[in-house]
Amino acid sequence: MAKIKVVHYINQFFAQVGGEEKADYPAELRIGEAVGPGLAFTAGFKEEAEIIATIVCGDSYFNENLEKAKKDILAMVKEQAPDVFIAGPAFNAGRYGVACGTIAAAVQEELGIPAVSGMYVENPGADMFKNQIYMVSTKNSAAGMRDAVSKMAPLALKLAKGESVGASAEEGYMPNGTRVNFFEKKRGSERAVQMLLKKLAGKAFETEYPMPNFDRVEPSAPVKDLAHAKIALVTSGGIVPKGNPDHIESSSASRYGEYDITGVSDLTEDTYETAHGGYDPVYANKDADRVLPVDVLRDLEKEGVIGELHNLFYTTVGNGTSVASAKAFAAEIAAKLKKDGVDAVILTST
Repeated sequence: MAKIKVVHYINQFFAQVGGEEKADYPAELRIGEAVGPGLAFTAGFKEEAEIIATIVCGDSYFNENLEKAKKDILAMVKEQAPDVFIAGPAFNAGRYGVACGTIAAAVQEELGIPAVSGMYVENPGADMFKNQIYMVSTKNSAAGMRDAVSKMAPLALKLAKGESVGASAEEGYMPNGTRVNFFEKKRGSERAVQMLLKKLAGKAFETEYPMPNFDRVEPSAPVKDLAHAKIALVTSGGIVPKGNPDHIESSSASRYGEYDITGVSDLTEDTYETAHGGYDPVYANKDADRVLPVDVLRDLEKEGVIGELHNLFYTTVGNGTSVASAKAFAAEIAAKLKKDGVDAVILTST
């Protein structure tokens, strides 16, 4: 019996081409080769399928040359005529997730080839494409590779064989708006009582009817007297003093930095840089004011438009950083800003 044919899409990092410095790597087809995570998929297929080709493309190249990258990769996939297309898993890498979702959806829609991808639930690619393709929920880093492959491989085989796919709770993909009936081993009343007992005992339990959780923040009142207000700068764009003294991670940051800009009116190439690994750092490294506008705020300070620029700025990296960590950073930073009498904050990103 012939094996199921798989084409696998990965980025430059998982292909071991390089990191951010190789993010502009153009789309490349490697025929008859399983690369990086493809080796784990090969083991997971258990002789039922084989990766007949791997497509490698840099995250920046794909997202900055979207139409050309899609056209080139679709041509590569069409030429190989696989039974199923797998993209990723991308975990919590934002640009990679968007690329995986974009190309997987295009392969499925334009070529009629079933596609599956996988990423962390907070990856922007998940919200964008989970209703278009089967999107397996993964952990937030490559440490969860084995778990991701254990769910993606069987799902890919089902899609290739044209078998019916069960409910998201059974198959491990993110809910996509389609209801699928299945039979539970225990009846509803027994499951409900078990959940209640766990809740009363303070134990973890998983509801079968999760309610949406909307994080709504009421906007603050406008600054009444801007000419006498103390303004602070906070950024998730990763601007740090040259050398990144606090070693803020380029992705999935576990800390933020607090830096004094007393007497600083310009963030020069010699004194500041970005630690962020989720965008091309060239322009930010040449002039960090592009991300953290100290120069403009100093001008406004001299012109009397604002009262003063706070002598401290706070910075972290938003790339892959969990919502829980970001909230914790924000709470600490906000407490410090209030203590220092700051009236308003300008929050910049990338």
